[in-house]
Amino acid sequence: MIRLVCIASILTLSAHAAWADGNAKSGAQKIKTLQCQSCHGKDGLSKLPGAPNLAGQAQDYLIAALGAYRSEDRKNEIMNTVAKPLTDADIADLTAYYASLQITVKPPAP
Repeated sequence: MIRLVCIASILTLSAHAAWADGNAKSGAQKIKTLQCQSCHGKDGLSKLPGAPNLAGQAQDYLIAALGAYRSEDRKNEIMNTVAKPLTDADIADLTAYYASLQITVKPPAP
């Protein structure tokens, strides 16, 4: 049984590693088509309460989140609908784009 759990874990990690090879440029185009910026902001920084910031977020986390929305293991009516038709390549590209965004915080003026 332990052997089976180990094999399943390795396969799951391998699948996530394969997804992590997304194309950030392609992801930037896809967010326009999918209207991601409507809730998550043009720069990945949300202007809406309840919609998380995605800029600079870890790609593995974003992959897991989108996968859970797609399979409806994670419940949110809007995200379940948006994620349902996404392919693994779409998820890889979108998450590569958001993970590549750098957040720059400037200190307040004196």
